[in-house]
Amino acid sequence: MAKQTNIPPAKEEEITRNQWERYERARDNGHLEYVHMAKVCDEYYQGDQWADEDIAALEAEGRPALTINTILPTVNTILGEQSTRRADIQFKPRRGGDEDVAQTLTKLYMQIADNNKLDWVEQQVFADGLIMDGRGFFDVRMDFSDHVEGEVRITSKDPLDILIDPDAKDSDPKTWNEVFETKWMTLDEIEELYGKDKANRLLFVAENGMSFGPDSVEYQETRYGDTENSDDFFGASTANDDEYRTVKSLRVVERQHKKLSRTDFFVDPNTGDQRQAPEAWSDAKAKKFAKQAGLSLVSKVIKKVRWTVTCDQVVLHDGWSPYNDFTIVPFFCYFRRGRPFGVIRNLLSPQEQLNKIASQELHIVNTTANSGWMVESGSLVGMTADDLEEHGAETGLVLEYARGTNPPQKIQANQIPTGLDRIAQKAALNIKTISGVNDSMLGTDSAEVSGVAIQAKQNRGAIMIQVPLDNLRKTRQYLAEKILNLVQTFYNEQRIIQVTNDEDPLKPREPMVINEMTPEGEIVNNLTIGEYDVVVATAPARDSFDEVQFAEAISLRQVGVAVPDDAIVEYSHLAKKAELAKRLRVLTGQEPPTPEQAEAQAQQQQIQMQMLQLEIAKLEAEGKKLQSEAALNIAKVQDIAEVGPQMRASELQAKMQMNQEQLGLRRELSSETNTIRQSQSETSAATKIATTAMQQAKSAANNRNDRSS
Repeated sequence: MAKQTNIPPAKEEEITRNQWERYERARDNGHLEYVHMAKVCDEYYQGDQWADEDIAALEAEGRPALTINTILPTVNTILGEQSTRRADIQFKPRRGGDEDVAQTLTKLYMQIADNNKLDWVEQQVFADGLIMDGRGFFDVRMDFSDHVEGEVRITSKDPLDILIDPDAKDSDPKTWNEVFETKWMTLDEIEELYGKDKANRLLFVAENGMSFGPDSVEYQETRYGDTENSDDFFGASTANDDEYRTVKSLRVVERQHKKLSRTDFFVDPNTGDQRQAPEAWSDAKAKKFAKQAGLSLVSKVIKKVRWTVTCDQVVLHDGWSPYNDFTIVPFFCYFRRGRPFGVIRNLLSPQEQLNKIASQELHIVNTTANSGWMVESGSLVGMTADDLEEHGAETGLVLEYARGTNPPQKIQANQIPTGLDRIAQKAALNIKTISGVNDSMLGTDSAEVSGVAIQAKQNRGAIMIQVPLDNLRKTRQYLAEKILNLVQTFYNEQRIIQVTNDEDPLKPREPMVINEMTPEGEIVNNLTIGEYDVVVATAPARDSFDEVQFAEAISLRQVGVAVPDDAIVEYSHLAKKAELAKRLRVLTGQEPPTPEQAEAQAQQQQIQMQMLQLEIAKLEAEGKKLQSEAALNIAKVQDIAEVGPQMRASELQAKMQMNQEQLGLRRELSSETNTIRQSQSETSAATKIATTAMQQAKSAANNRNDRSS
């Protein structure tokens, strides 16, 4: 964000005053209540479920304060459902769109998602929505730190820092008029981002009591040590007017709001599609681009986003946003007429009830072990009543009492009230009923429940939590549309991107050129033209998907369906399954071998043919030996001579014939392999010659163009 130029004092006062009033309106119309509830819900999720005053009261009475955190597994189960349902985003052409460009946009989205580790960012936003009382936020903007032409950057925001439009009635941010982000910043941070002059002016305002109030400036503790500082709702400490002030941090209010403005649009004369020209472009650049792309350039009045950043009475930035809409993309767990809320809010009461009942039960058990004694005065021998109080619960205790007195008696302990355990069970059941997360989803069903029954109960639970998952799908739609808008606005120059292989994500990324200008003046993969629909589908996580596909393939194979071996290997969990599947396809003739594989196969075939030739020679020698033995023994035992060696010779002759046939087949296979290798070599050589000729022709054309220009 560029540093703000000097603004006249009267104008600056107007901007800062209006900014602070808008912030106060959004803060006081629901945000303060939200911050309080979000912090409580987050504490309950982490197991901090007792108020400090309640713990102090229980400790004073010697009572325990147990926490049976059932909210944690409940929320984690819903988080697990999200992690197994990943988004599958695709773009489809609409007016003026192209199918090839749509596929390019889909691949580009995958590349943007991978670069931003979108799965992890989405998990954080979804967790915020579940835990922080229904609100999670993406921030999507262009980042120019690593690429001169910019890259889409996606991050998550702290929900406590984001104030939505107090007049919003819809979850779609396109319908909002404004959105705020507020955060505490030190003077050093402000100086680094906005300049030393701004920081010095803010220091003067804060030290001289000219700020907007305690919610605007946070002071350090006084150095004198006798000042009673108070904290505002957001944790800002405020010093008394008569004490020395040391500024700790200041509240920076960043507001994106919509105002009417005249702007330029690119219009396709063939389809009527229009696209807003980038705010940073000059008129000359916009006209040049329109001429090159065959577009018209028109001007009209629309609602544009104004970006205003203030800190107390100083304007840090005020100008038109480079984006067509807000950078904030919200996720609301539940959204009812402008009031979002989360899962944990309605679980607070039964969770509190469960904790108190468990604590009461433990207290009764603890008091049972040493309920007290009834002792007649002066009846104990060798010990006092205080000694009995201290050691009365010890194992093997021997009590001696005076003759003629009543023996010490154990006081009857309080019993656990009847029905207290049923109340605890109801509290736990209420948590499951309200959240929709049942025993089957938690994996705590009893062993005697059938698999079909468990699956049915899991399906019913999934229906109960479908609302937040469906709202997540809506957020994915908003996010994909936002990314599409940024790509069509800022990815307008020729660039090479590395895209993920959609068939095998483990393979290296492949280069792809977008907005490439041909010598004829046409733009290949022009992402700036046309309208495209976003199609959001839910796909299982890769591991889960592969497991299901592997089981289905094995089942089909067992019932007689000829599922190829390579398909089964592709869905397995083998370390090098892609390589193994390729080798299977090569062996079965479904895919030609690589030159290296062909060479290895040829060598193996040569070795096998040599072994067959040796085997045939051995069999021929053994046959001649048997024939000689038959001729020598023919006069001795006619029957044996005819049956023994002659039968052996027949067997050898048959084996020799079979080996000769195998040798012939191997020779034919070797001949075909050599033919394939020769064809591949010829094809490769022809490809290289054609590529070289094209490059030479292109280079000659470029030289001619350079000489003509």
